[in-house]
Amino acid sequence: MVRAGVVGTHLPTSGLDIFGDLRKTNKRQLYYQVLNFAMIVSSALMIWKGLIVLTGSESPIVVVLSGSMEPAFHRGDLLFLTNFQEDPIRAGEIVVFKVEGRDIPIVHRVIKVHEKDNGDIKFLTKGDNNEVDDRGLYKEGQNWLEKKDVVGRARGFLPYVGMVNTIMNNYPKFKYALLAVMGTYVLLKCES
Repeated sequence: MVRAGVVGTHLPTSGLDIFGDLRKTNKRQLYYQVLNFAMIVSSALMIWKGLIVLTGSESPIVVVLSGSMEPAFHRGDLLFLTNFQEDPIRAGEIVVFKVEGRDIPIVHRVIKVHEKDNGDIKFLTKGDNNEVDDRGLYKEGQNWLEKKDVVGRARGFLPYVGMVNTIMNNYPKFKYALLAVMGTYVLLKCES
């Protein structure tokens, strides 16, 4: 005997019907998730601003992006900086500085310091692994750095912790893949 199929049956929905699942979610639960996310982001910003105030540096944590400071620091090392204006800059100190016309700060060692009687300080830097000083990196016509150029001074470091940041900057596809995985995880957590 042959049975006739039932007309109007529908296929099971796939697990990728995310928007349908979101519509079914309790609104209170959705607001709670959004509020949690906002609290995490605002907490991170408050911690960052607190570090700026405590350290006196506009960027209290930086990642070493090149091998110019080897063997002292390697690519991917995470540096902790302070920048108290009353501390004098001395030869041998490792500073992070910005040069006009460049977006990325540079981590190098102070090799010469010139102090004037009026308190003005000018200094010259060089990477430990470089053959010559940094005058070629400074803006055109600039031979010395001043205190205003300093972002911070290295006070401590964690080796290779910043490698994730370096990988994401060098391989943008990895960054987008990581964001996709994290987004999928969040959406799956919202379903449960």
